[in-house]
Amino acid sequence: MLKSLSIKNYALIDDLSVDFNNGLSIITGETGAGKSILVGGLSLILGKRADISVVKDVSKKCIIEAVFDVGNYNLKNIFGENEIDYETETIIRREILTSGKSRAFINDSPVNLNQLSVVSSHIIDIHSQHQTLELTENNFQFEVIDSISNNLDIIEDYKKTLVLFNQKQKELDQLIANKDELIKTLDYNLFLANEIKSSNILSENLDSLEENQRNLANFNSIKEELVYSQQLISDDKYGLVSTMNNLKNSLKRLSESSDSFNDVYERFSSVFIEVDDIASEIENSSENLEENPEKLEEINSKLSSIHNLFRKHSVSSISELDEIYSNLNDSISTSENIDQKIEQTTSKCEQLRSQLDDKANLIHNNRKDSIPNFISMIEEIIHDLGMNNAKFKIDITKQDTFYLNGKDDIEFLFTANKGSSFKLLKKSASGGELSRIMLAIKSILANYRQLPTLMFDEIDTGVSGEISLKIAAIMKQMSRKMQIFTITHLPQIAAKGESHYKVLKTQENHKTITNMVKLTSEERIVEIATMLEGDKISASAVAHAKQLLN
Repeated sequence: MLKSLSIKNYALIDDLSVDFNNGLSIITGETGAGKSILVGGLSLILGKRADISVVKDVSKKCIIEAVFDVGNYNLKNIFGENEIDYETETIIRREILTSGKSRAFINDSPVNLNQLSVVSSHIIDIHSQHQTLELTENNFQFEVIDSISNNLDIIEDYKKTLVLFNQKQKELDQLIANKDELIKTLDYNLFLANEIKSSNILSENLDSLEENQRNLANFNSIKEELVYSQQLISDDKYGLVSTMNNLKNSLKRLSESSDSFNDVYERFSSVFIEVDDIASEIENSSENLEENPEKLEEINSKLSSIHNLFRKHSVSSISELDEIYSNLNDSISTSENIDQKIEQTTSKCEQLRSQLDDKANLIHNNRKDSIPNFISMIEEIIHDLGMNNAKFKIDITKQDTFYLNGKDDIEFLFTANKGSSFKLLKKSASGGELSRIMLAIKSILANYRQLPTLMFDEIDTGVSGEISLKIAAIMKQMSRKMQIFTITHLPQIAAKGESHYKVLKTQENHKTITNMVKLTSEERIVEIATMLEGDKISASAVAHAKQLLN
């Protein structure tokens, strides 16, 4: 329910703040007082596009803020799907900046207009003669019938199955479209995969191969340097090892003579061990070094094959080539098993199609079964509302196509006069008739599901006092289960509300300002008497007002 509304710097409103109650709230005021301004402000909360022209003082921003209690609306999933923090007391704020740009917030989280519209549509619903045109739209007509036929949960299950079916059908279409291409590329992919496999290079270590190649290719220079190094290190008379050994013995004698040389001796001994080890390694390398032209040719050939494959597949490492090989095998497997995959996917599609058909048939049958009762209920209400000869007919036709809510087409047919043929509702009902039909439908829906706050904008236009009493009775009955606002010029309706608000226009500081106030019991009597008789209120008008209020 709408708990409070704050409007600042909008149209003729300077600063308005109003609290509301549950049940039926009445809004009255003279023509031109600004009741439509209130509706316009709430429309911005619903996601209507903003315009700088509605800002009263363009040097200041316009702010419209509404506080709602949404605890009974089961909206956690809606908030979650739109990435908005859920609060049972939800605050929706719309701002129009001095630049003309607008911003929207839900619970202080910035939202776009689509998010705002989705969430707010579940919270408040404004009905004017223009907005009752949704009654002629298929989506709304299905919503009505499905609510009455208890189809809403079944349709949600149907939608989930439809998503899976569409996904599988898309996959099947893709498989069929790709089949010829996959078969065409199978031979080529087999050739590429076999080429990589037969090269036996996927297990090779490229760094090791290249190192062995360098060693074998540079055999002579390596051998020459090893021999020369051996001479420098190991010559019996002038070699490095012999010289260092003499130095080591000298340092040892020094350390024996004086402890101060112990550290030097120990450090040099370590160096000597390392050099001696290097000498042994050089010797071993020289002895083991062999010239092997055949091995070099083998390695060169293998490296050539590797680099050719690198260029062919635009890679630079064996690991990348291995990935290419794996992808080729996957593609080969897909190609070789394409018929089996198509068969499996086709079977799954048929399974899902069968499930959809079962659910769609259940939805269809529930709709057909609920229509007679719905027609009986709505005709009874609209007859009471002065449309004595009006008749309803609803055609449900099963199609072959899976729609978002089943396989049906729907048509609301209507005739207002005896002897007239049925025509589409949108072609046969006037604006006033549509308003009353909408009221009737909403009153029926209120018995089947929780409706958002409803605001009726002059739904009573052009009706008699007797009919207005029946309209008031319907709204009164509905208000026991939900919050209802109605903007009215009829005292018969105004008297039925639990709360009564008046929109009035005043002059302040040479400016016209629209305001809204909640009337006391005494003020309600005066307002309704004024609605009955005009500004010059008689005692009989006051008495009549009191009678209506009782």
